[in-house]
Amino acid sequence: MTDPEIRPADDWWRSAVVYQVYPRSFADATGDGTGDVNGIRARLPYLAELGVDAIWISPWYPSPLLDGGYDVADYRDINPEFGTLADADALIAEAHALGLRILIDLVPNHCSWEHPWFKAALAAGKGSDERDLFWFRDSKDGGPPTNWPAAFGGGAWQQIEDGQWYLHLFDISQPDWNWDNPKVIEEFDAILRFWFDRGVDGFRIDVADSMAKDPALPDVPLHNGEPTREKYVGNPFYDQPGVHTIHQRWRSIADEYADTPQGPRVFVAEAWLSPAERLAQYVRPNELHSAFNFDALRAAWDAKELREVIDHTTDNLWAVGAPATWVLSNHDTIRHRTRFGRDKRDALEGAGVVPTDLALGLRRARAAALLELSLPGGAYIYQGDELGLPEVEDLPEDVLDDPTWERSGHTVRGRDGCRVPIPWSGSEPPYGFGPGTGQPWLPQPADWSGLTAEAEAGDPDSHLSLYKAALRIRRDHPALGEGRLVWDADTPDGILSFTREPGFRCVVNISDTPVTLPPHQRVLLASEPLADGVLPVDTTVWLEV
Repeated sequence: MTDPEIRPADDWWRSAVVYQVYPRSFADATGDGTGDVNGIRARLPYLAELGVDAIWISPWYPSPLLDGGYDVADYRDINPEFGTLADADALIAEAHALGLRILIDLVPNHCSWEHPWFKAALAAGKGSDERDLFWFRDSKDGGPPTNWPAAFGGGAWQQIEDGQWYLHLFDISQPDWNWDNPKVIEEFDAILRFWFDRGVDGFRIDVADSMAKDPALPDVPLHNGEPTREKYVGNPFYDQPGVHTIHQRWRSIADEYADTPQGPRVFVAEAWLSPAERLAQYVRPNELHSAFNFDALRAAWDAKELREVIDHTTDNLWAVGAPATWVLSNHDTIRHRTRFGRDKRDALEGAGVVPTDLALGLRRARAAALLELSLPGGAYIYQGDELGLPEVEDLPEDVLDDPTWERSGHTVRGRDGCRVPIPWSGSEPPYGFGPGTGQPWLPQPADWSGLTAEAEAGDPDSHLSLYKAALRIRRDHPALGEGRLVWDADTPDGILSFTREPGFRCVVNISDTPVTLPPHQRVLLASEPLADGVLPVDTTVWLEV
């Protein structure tokens, strides 16, 4: 538990910089090629030196890993491939001793088909109490109960031997929980308390908008002859009103811990909802604490679009008293160095679809990092983004692990390209990912020697050094973190320029030409070298005013 004398303020989460760890790909302590809990423990000093406030760990539970751990077989234990509960307890204690908070993933929409309750439901038969824990239904007109699509491809219903179908909004191996059943509600209450009592500081809630379903099971509209995947208002399985009752219940549980020496426990929602008015409903004072801002993640490298996203996000979240959060990449999306190296119309396309200029992408990634870290609220860094890692777009087909690859009939490569293990040191794979020369579960590129943490730590101009400098300034400067911004008037097209009190200005050049900076303002940090008071294209500067 954190020493109360060094514990951050009770609203630490409103301005925290959180580092996402994807356990399989972060660090391997055993040499088996898979990242693990003790690998994370060994790298805690690196994260403390980087300057983040908290760590979010993607699912570490027992799982067949058919969806990278988001298919949970036991919510109260650690995957044996990753370690033990004792290892997790040690990680939490060691992180707290370094002043780092720990958030873990909660996966409440679905579990694994290896979960004991789902196995019991399959065995118990139609009409049983066990089946009512999930969404089992009979056929409609000889087919599935609805036309709902699954996120990873195909339909969202799977038929079993006795003729009934079970709902899986994601992969066939991930049956959806029935949140209308009180036993499911009580089970997740107990899961929250289990981990809160072990010292975790909060949860990132996977697909926080999906637990409640319309019991009438209406079909979704067709788009080009296929069931729509749009999260339209009134969608029967996304953003249903019932999710807010669940979140309010969870908030009351977190609030039970507010007066402990460790301080409050918190939630951050993953809800791919747009516009921000819809997302704001999830972070009202009696619900979740914060939510990922996916409008910002999907925004093009375009000054007008970025300003609109910033304004719309902050206006709507501030209206309900919630902080904004900013994110550039995560384990489900194309790394932003690659995204920013593409034409903005094609930035979110999959691997190998469009050409990418990685040098341009790196320059823009540096500028975007300073923009993100200067905005009001909190920020998230996906592991390896501080190194400037690109998406790995040429993974061999025989190593692809994401269920999207199979469910799409080998037409969509999926998310493995952003999950390639981190390079730590050395000149060739496995780059210090684990002891010895054993190769990690996904192959690393042969040209990553200049992107290792070791190589970048010794280079004052590296991507890693930029992040360290920015996080140090952010922590020390009274204008940064939670607060407000004011846009500067009369800025040229393609320029983002705002001030934050006291005494801070951020200027981003997304135009086609260099621009002259305001005179008599001291440079705190710039994403690229400056000369003669001129801000180059695709460059961000922090100024003291």
